[in-house]
Amino acid sequence: MHPFCAMACALVLALGQWPAAAAAADFIRENLRVAMPAAGPRGLEALLVRADEPGRHPLVLINHGSPRDGAQRTEMTPLALLPPAMEFVRRGWTAAIVMRRGFGDSGGGFAEDKGPCRDPDYLRAAAASAADLKAAIGFLARRPDIDATRIISVGVSAGGFATVALTADPPPGLVAGVSFAGGRGSDSPDTVCRDDKLVEAFGALGKRSRLPMLWVYAQNDHFFGPALAQKLREAFTGAGGKVAFVAAPPFGTDGHGLFSTAGIPQWAPLVDDFLKSQNLVLRPSPLPPPAPPDIPPPPRLSANGRKAFADFLVGAPHKAFAMSSTGAFGWRTGRRTVEAAKADALAACPPPATDCRVIAVDDTAVP
Repeated sequence: MHPFCAMACALVLALGQWPAAAAAADFIRENLRVAMPAAGPRGLEALLVRADEPGRHPLVLINHGSPRDGAQRTEMTPLALLPPAMEFVRRGWTAAIVMRRGFGDSGGGFAEDKGPCRDPDYLRAAAASAADLKAAIGFLARRPDIDATRIISVGVSAGGFATVALTADPPPGLVAGVSFAGGRGSDSPDTVCRDDKLVEAFGALGKRSRLPMLWVYAQNDHFFGPALAQKLREAFTGAGGKVAFVAAPPFGTDGHGLFSTAGIPQWAPLVDDFLKSQNLVLRPSPLPPPAPPDIPPPPRLSANGRKAFADFLVGAPHKAFAMSSTGAFGWRTGRRTVEAAKADALAACPPPATDCRVIAVDDTAVP
């Protein structure tokens, strides 16, 4: 056994083949357990995705956010970030989606409590999340298929904040960071617990961070709005941090969801420009994406429904699409189990539809 999987909690649990792309490129994904003493015997749940080709590839660590409802943390899954991760894999990176302690099926209990809203300790939360990322990088850097001299961290929301914190105490090999809507402490729309303390925390991290970063905040972000995003940037760069800042156009009903499958056409070019500026372009052009399942849309669907079905087909597993006899529909992607995807899709069918049934699950049509 190779040393990188010597511990039981670090064994590769599964190896799956990604559907073949339109050209010759294939992709492989592995479910992993990252060894970390603070995470206990279960370690950190992780999903590794790479092109099926020989050689060592640079690593991109993909970091999730944190739901406002803490009860949802254990329902999270690395599969939800699989389509965004694939954009980096297509560009030559090996992508690792790692669930921090207390999220998904990772062990160790939730370690990122910021404390009461009236007096949050954002730096404590930052240190805990960065510790998990460092543990994951240290574990993955020992793999024979990883080029550990070129590592980037990409995070969204609390994962963006974790990436900022990681650049302030970087492990060997970390060369850049990307933060989408990075921040912490938004317990309800357009409010942040003591946003002045969040600004102070970004300033403190900026005193120690010297790696190049890309920050992207949509103009209609209802977690960390444009005015606060500018204050975070000013505090961070004023203390010495290096940021290429992008105020992105509005996205959907809440721009906080820009780093998503639907947002790829908008955010991928921004990342490409940043990687080019840092001499981190690994391929002349991306590999073709995985081919979507060959499932035709049901004839009763409206034009809006057909678009939703097309989005469903390229969405993250586990996923389900439900439809009624009148063409009403509901769908959900990125669920931990197939059963959860089915239940959530049925629940998403709008009233007064009463006969919704699941017509597609993951890559299969339901007879």
